[in-house]
Amino acid sequence: MSQSTPTREVAQRVFASEFNDAGYTFKESDDERAPVYLLLPTGESSNRVFFVGTLTEKEDVGEDDEYWRGRIVDPTGTFFVYAGQYQPEAASKIRDLEPPAYVAVVGKPRTYETDDGTVRVSVRPESITEVGATVRDRWVAETAERTLARVAAFDDEGNEYARMAREEYDLDPETYKAAALSALEDLDGGDELADGTDGTDGDADGPPIEDAETAEL
Repeated sequence: MSQSTPTREVAQRVFASEFNDAGYTFKESDDERAPVYLLLPTGESSNRVFFVGTLTEKEDVGEDDEYWRGRIVDPTGTFFVYAGQYQPEAASKIRDLEPPAYVAVVGKPRTYETDDGTVRVSVRPESITEVGATVRDRWVAETAERTLARVAAFDDEGNEYARMAREEYDLDPETYKAAALSALEDLDGGDELADGTDGTDGDADGPPIEDAETAEL
């Protein structure tokens, strides 16, 4: 019998406002090599995330080696991604991109604690793909739909991750429902960013959103 090929964790679609409120991580087994999950406040586990937004700033914050930080904005807030020598393709992509640019990112959540004890969340990108406004808008619509579904299921009996979220966070999931609905409204009201871009430069359509999410590295 042939061995099965390990499968990747599903990359969860999540808006920045919810992602940045998450800070609790856990494993589902005692195995040292078991994956680490970030607990989303709407009651879902996330070992990988998938988001689309506008790269508004980039900076090489490394000392001896290149270590790129990217600021990526969606309709609800900001993601920060960091890529260095261990993510060479993503680092190269950030280096070559000229803000503002729409990008699709697949990566792993990373948490760190500041000197005052605050837990911050960032993303270590596996892939960064430049896309167009059509892909960005489709991601907003799909992410809003999935966020609303998680909120609707939050009080379901047997929803273990929601139970964990209630224990670990003092957060109202309705907050993320409101953010998702606002993001949907923004789709009809033009670009929500103040940088003046309409996202139509370059490839207006970009790759299909499914290709951006499942890109093999």
